[in-house]
Amino acid sequence: MITLYGVYRSRASRPLWLLEECGVTFTHVPVIQSYRLDQPKAPDAPFNTSSPAFLAVNPIGQIPAMVEGDLVLSESLAITLYLARKYGGIFGPQSDAETALMEQWALFAATSVEVPALEILNTTNTGGQTAEAQAHIAINAEKLRRPLTRLAKALETADWLVGNRFTVADINTAECLRYAQGHPTLLAEFPAVKAWLERAQARPAFQAMWTKRLAEPA
Repeated sequence: MITLYGVYRSRASRPLWLLEECGVTFTHVPVIQSYRLDQPKAPDAPFNTSSPAFLAVNPIGQIPAMVEGDLVLSESLAITLYLARKYGGIFGPQSDAETALMEQWALFAATSVEVPALEILNTTNTGGQTAEAQAHIAINAEKLRRPLTRLAKALETADWLVGNRFTVADINTAECLRYAQGHPTLLAEFPAVKAWLERAQARPAFQAMWTKRLAEPA
């Protein structure tokens, strides 16, 4: 049995979205980030990323973490790739080449997209209207233009990133790019990317995951 630790308002959204797509039975343990316990609207969450019980699962104290039998995984993209290979059917790789491509897109998302996209989100959420904040957002938007150009090229002749079908590659990449979705103009510069992201987020499994995310305390 799969046990997934982490709240929806975290990188756990990635494997939780995939699990919704696959319809796999699993146990969800909603571990919250310990830094959020100091926030005014923080929920009553004795089980958090600093709890000894969770640190016994993942000593680095980050979510998500996944346990299945003797296997413990603690990186969201590694978790989704594993779940896609084992349970994903068409959402996972159908050949060695597809395995390599799905790993490529996961690494691309983690190394080229996530950091500047997250900077845009965090700066926007913490007083993003100041001149200094706007300059910081502009710098990170510029960092994203090259990977977005790469992504747009891949979507010129296909609706999805691997095998022209929706797969874990789309989930991993879309979830990293989602952080920058609030930028007022960036994605409009890349209409194929914008349309792809909207297609992915229109899927019933994403909508189900997102509804559960919105139900959690912000």
